[in-house]
Amino acid sequence: MPVFTHPEFDDHEIVAFHADPKTGLRALIAVHNTTLGKGLGGCRMWPYRSEREALTDVLRLSRGMTYKAALAGLPQGGGKGVVIGDPRRDKTPEMMRAMGRFVDSLGGRYVVAEDSGTSVPDIRLMALETRHVGGLADEKAAAAGRTGDPSPATAYGVFVGIQAAVRFKLGRDDLKGLRVAIQGVGNVGHRLARHLHEAGARLWVTDIHAPAVERCVREFGATAAAMDGIYALDVDVFAPCALGAVLNDATIPALKATIVAGAANNQLARPRHDRALQKRGILYCPDYVINAGGIIDIHYEGPDYDAARVKAHLDRIGATLRTIFERARGDRRPTGAVADRMAEERFKPDRGAIGPCTSC
Repeated sequence: MPVFTHPEFDDHEIVAFHADPKTGLRALIAVHNTTLGKGLGGCRMWPYRSEREALTDVLRLSRGMTYKAALAGLPQGGGKGVVIGDPRRDKTPEMMRAMGRFVDSLGGRYVVAEDSGTSVPDIRLMALETRHVGGLADEKAAAAGRTGDPSPATAYGVFVGIQAAVRFKLGRDDLKGLRVAIQGVGNVGHRLARHLHEAGARLWVTDIHAPAVERCVREFGATAAAMDGIYALDVDVFAPCALGAVLNDATIPALKATIVAGAANNQLARPRHDRALQKRGILYCPDYVINAGGIIDIHYEGPDYDAARVKAHLDRIGATLRTIFERARGDRRPTGAVADRMAEERFKPDRGAIGPCTSC
């Protein structure tokens, strides 16, 4: 299986494969860039259809983490782990410990945290085998009710980003009556739905897990929508909060929303879809900017965790997006391309350092 010629390979520093026959673990870790610090990123478990699909995902996700950390103003690089398997059927404690040993074998170049298909308890199991973990609350924080789960921070950051996008695109300072379609209402999507509901928005939701949809219908008065039609609903905001590549040749022409703002990683199937959204007059919130709340929260985790300080950093996601929107409008460029340029100025030495991100 080619790596260096893979279309998603972007001078990644490490691409490692590992199999543990005893536990059934089949996993990949990719570290994209460590110029600003260690490559931190979640470990995703998913029933990939092939090893090639898993490789594509880990390459794209790790690259996205580098850009995410750079625009969030964090001293860290980008990495990601993926485990091939169904988390509801295949995952075992022994497998998670084996993944911890795999992480440890990289000597700290990769720092693992929870992601789709894994949880804080899974990371605690990995921590039995490696100290290179993130997103775990210490004893003091745990006693205060913190779990180390970054989902609440991710959801809040996306909510802040939606507020910024609505203000910029629609000229509105409140979300009352705003129509939002959420694709994926798991840990992050459900919390985002709560924020939007409390702000007065009207919701349409879908998820591969029916009980998650039913919960949103029951708690927030949301309307259940079909998986294959959620992106075509007549709404103001489309919020992808599941897996990536949802913005593609088939879905973009069908979009009726004027804003795309969600928690999913790698929402653009191809870089050219950034331009396709711009041509349709759709304001795209670059995914790695709007969904950076989780790594921001993990960065502050520790004995001196200060919730007010974290919230202040999360609130700056809106300011970063406004800067991107304004530059994109002034330069007549897609928002994703503008965000990429801003991020690269921070982690690519040949672009020249421009100092800390004052709006991050």
